[in-house]
Amino acid sequence: MSGFIGQDVPRIEGPAKVTGSARYSGEFTPPNLAYAQIVGARVASGRITSIDITEAEHADGVAGILTHHNTPKVNRVPLVPSLLGGPAPGQTFFPMQDDVIRYAGQPVAVVVAATWEQAEYAATLVRVSYAGTPSVTTIDQGRAKAYDADRIFGGLIPGRTARGDVDAGLAAAEVRVDAPFRFAANHHNPLEVLTTTAVWDGDELTLYDSCQGIKAVQLTVAALLGISPSKVRVLARFIGGAFGAKAMVWPHVTLAALAARHVRRPVRLTVTRGQMFSSCGHREEQEQRIWLGATRDGQLTAIRHRKISVTSPFDDWAEPAFGAASRLYASPAYEGVHRLVRGNTMTPTFTRGPGEALGVFTLECAMDELAANLGIDPVELRLRNLAGTEPGSGHPWSSYGLTECLRRGADRIGWAGRNPRPRSERDGNWLIGIGMSAAAYPVAFFMRTQRARAHLYADGTAIVATSTQEFGTGTPTVLTQVAADALGVDLRDVRVEFGDTSLPATGSPVGSNGAMMISAAVHNAGVAVRDQLIALAVADPTSPLHGAGPAAVTAADGRLMLAADPGVGETYAALMGRHRMNDAEAIGSWDPPPLDTPYGLLTFGAQFAKVAVDADLGIIRVRHLAGAFAPGRILNPRTTRSQLMGGMLWGMSQALLEGNRMDTARAGWAATSLGEYLVPVNADAPDVDVDLIEVEDHVTGPLGVKGVGEIGQVGSAAAIANAVWHATGYRVRELPIAIEHLLAYLTASPAATADAAQPGRT
Repeated sequence: MSGFIGQDVPRIEGPAKVTGSARYSGEFTPPNLAYAQIVGARVASGRITSIDITEAEHADGVAGILTHHNTPKVNRVPLVPSLLGGPAPGQTFFPMQDDVIRYAGQPVAVVVAATWEQAEYAATLVRVSYAGTPSVTTIDQGRAKAYDADRIFGGLIPGRTARGDVDAGLAAAEVRVDAPFRFAANHHNPLEVLTTTAVWDGDELTLYDSCQGIKAVQLTVAALLGISPSKVRVLARFIGGAFGAKAMVWPHVTLAALAARHVRRPVRLTVTRGQMFSSCGHREEQEQRIWLGATRDGQLTAIRHRKISVTSPFDDWAEPAFGAASRLYASPAYEGVHRLVRGNTMTPTFTRGPGEALGVFTLECAMDELAANLGIDPVELRLRNLAGTEPGSGHPWSSYGLTECLRRGADRIGWAGRNPRPRSERDGNWLIGIGMSAAAYPVAFFMRTQRARAHLYADGTAIVATSTQEFGTGTPTVLTQVAADALGVDLRDVRVEFGDTSLPATGSPVGSNGAMMISAAVHNAGVAVRDQLIALAVADPTSPLHGAGPAAVTAADGRLMLAADPGVGETYAALMGRHRMNDAEAIGSWDPPPLDTPYGLLTFGAQFAKVAVDADLGIIRVRHLAGAFAPGRILNPRTTRSQLMGGMLWGMSQALLEGNRMDTARAGWAATSLGEYLVPVNADAPDVDVDLIEVEDHVTGPLGVKGVGEIGQVGSAAAIANAVWHATGYRVRELPIAIEHLLAYLTASPAATADAAQPGRT
């Protein structure tokens, strides 16, 4: 093999992005394009009593207006997550089918005009009257009617996870921790907002859509409109950020198609920044509570974990909080239960590190508290409780590496020099603390068959095609590396085609399985072409490789050769020219292992943070983040570190900045702009140190790849919260960390603060 896998290759798609030649969904401008603007409901519950579009219809440039009176009926499509490879609506409810209002911001009209400005102005002229009814928008409002969820996550995951006797384990424990947590909702704000351009040609529809899965868009829109998927083509090469916001298919995509059909011209529908808060799901408001039981030497005896969150009126959706938290440690007993509150909100959705970011936060903050109560080093406590096999099933891990992650991450942050006593280190007026967290994220095998096509020409150049899209992770780069490796040609001789549903199908790269599944299909396609030509060579009496066993032949630098004697061989050009071949082609496919594969499937890591807290103002500054991760085989260290760094910084944002709450007086989100919903800027970013630990995995595919899209966020917020405790003695009980609570703690009487800061006291 040529050895391109694992090389630190610069992004092949980088020049196109920085020069502007990479075109995004909102930059395709078909002739006679019109622009659409959504009008959102101003109440969260009730009915439309009247809707007057007269003034809007007569505004300059208006081509048409859709309301529930004239919007065609669409089919109901089940809520199935996009990682299954089928239709994936973001929610089972589709707006503008009747006069019922289910959440604030729900589309009640779509205005189409010749320019964006005309559509935006005309939308303000649509007059809607409502008969409001009482709404439920928070956990506190709906707590009395909360229910245990039978299944969550589109029905894929049980609402309850259990093993062993938790009651007996807690009763037998010598030390217990009982820790409740509250988490504000998180919203999606990628640089590129949701944008769809819809073009009809007779009964055939082309969509330029900003999404994470073009096949999911194709299948969803076809199912909603009741047309064949063969009539729907979706194009999306470059996406300006996704992170879960664009994993599911939200109503605006189909509304764009309906609007284009209504006005009989191409239509672009762009969701505004303010509408993003009610148009593409969110990480739900939630509360979690955890009970840990342990012996005095730190061995866990039981874990009880509870989560309650707000879902929509129509879907049992919750982030699955226990997929990693239930399996990180070898506790003999574990019980996790999801409870749901039906609220007047759209259905929540994937948000980076879905479920596990906060499930692990809850567990790891409690583990830190347990370590303090026992007087055991937090890293040592984790090491004492690591699971050599998957808890519950006893299956071996497909690959592990957590022990090394904990130790190497500790070295990176300087853990050995840490004084375990809180408030023991200062830098002027800053209180300094170091905290840590283990991390894990599930490896998902829900996908269907993945496909790619490899095309090798006689001159040694190649084209590899698959229907995925690039949304910032460096997909074209790593696929070029994989293809070059499989075919045995140089990187510069490979071109990757992507972003079109007419190409061989791959599923939506969500849940950290994009690199795993797409690289597997591309690898198999390249190997299939290579094997065709090897078979031709060993059967050719005129070839230097004649009579060799196919397994003894390898490819590199555009040549086939004996692995044991590379001097014996010939170029692709010579072989194919002799046989009058212009090219060779093959479809490669990969089927994920079955769901009952007898292996534990997690990606592991460890996160460490150093923080400084202003002793007078309670301001928190993160000075250093360090993470060590074991994601199987590394396709490209540069793109891998980039993803992990982004996840770690988003975890910092989740810990310190990001949070939204419902304004119950108007039953809508309090923050609806980036002026109110805070995200970090470059000045907030600390030094970020990423360590990669390569571990062999023979279960997750032909290349042994897992994924890193989510694991970078899991554990980051917990490490920061635990560092805040080490700096101040204050135990974080909510996210984002409430400065007013921390400040109140810091300004308490010196005696109370000193007492609370002693080891073992919280």
